[in-house]
Amino acid sequence: MTLGYMEELKIRRMREEDLNKVLEIENLSFSNPWSRNAFLFELVNRGISYPIIIEKEDKIIGYSIMWIIGEESHITNIAIHPHYRKMGIGKFILEKLITISKKRKAKYISLEVRKSNKNAVMLYEKMEFKLIGIRKNYYTNPLEDALIYLKQI
Repeated sequence: MTLGYMEELKIRRMREEDLNKVLEIENLSFSNPWSRNAFLFELVNRGISYPIIIEKEDKIIGYSIMWIIGEESHITNIAIHPHYRKMGIGKFILEKLITISKKRKAKYISLEVRKSNKNAVMLYEKMEFKLIGIRKNYYTNPLEDALIYLKQI
């Protein structure tokens, strides 16, 4: 992928009118997807929640939700539409989330990921996130451990 492609990507705050497309991506991405109400909660919880949309040519191709509480940022969700995966967009989003976190004075950023999600694990480790623990049976459908990653920023 060329740098020019990344320059075509836009990030903005998620809005309620985005939810149909967000839910489509959510359902394509996760075996235990969030509900519309869960996303609505993130939209109104502006004190800590930072839900963003990734657009290419005004088309929503991904999203992320991050909480920022004091010195900690916590990524709760990153999803890219399957047609746009393996193009560097996940790395692009992580870089933006780290930048946002720094601007909001966070000192570190954390996340959980399914143990079997090898592509995500490789990306987080490439981005210098450190494995700090395991949450046993954290995920359902199927039941699976979560790897906990942390990055000082």
